[in-house]
Amino acid sequence: AVRDEGTSYHYLPPSREVTLDPDVVQTIGATLARHSVTGTECKTWTTDAFFRETEKKIALRKDEGCLCVEMECSAAAAVARFRNVKFGQILYAGDNLDAAEYDDREWWNAMSNRERLFELSLEACVGIR
Repeated sequence: AVRDEGTSYHYLPPSREVTLDPDVVQTIGATLARHSVTGTECKTWTTDAFFRETEKKIALRKDEGCLCVEMECSAAAAVARFRNVKFGQILYAGDNLDAAEYDDREWWNAMSNRERLFELSLEACVGIR
């Protein structure tokens, strides 16, 4: 995750990115695959300044390989590493802001998808050692 928030710098030395535990990422991927749920392992841009997600910054983050933006991943990963605990993240993209027109992806009608993802997240947690 690209670190563009303030919390992670209180837990880890400064760096451009923080990586997640590969074993945790693999466990999450295997859990999803067992249930025929497709997902994309990707780099994310963590920022707590969503009103500063300018077109220029979006283009720069895409050039860095980021496929999405969120507000927690790098901070949570830094705290987990500092505390020596396992951490992984599953992002559910409920909408798309990176298009000429807003696409809500039927967010309000997708409760069963979110419930299933929650259950799969719990299963993945059980598999993390």
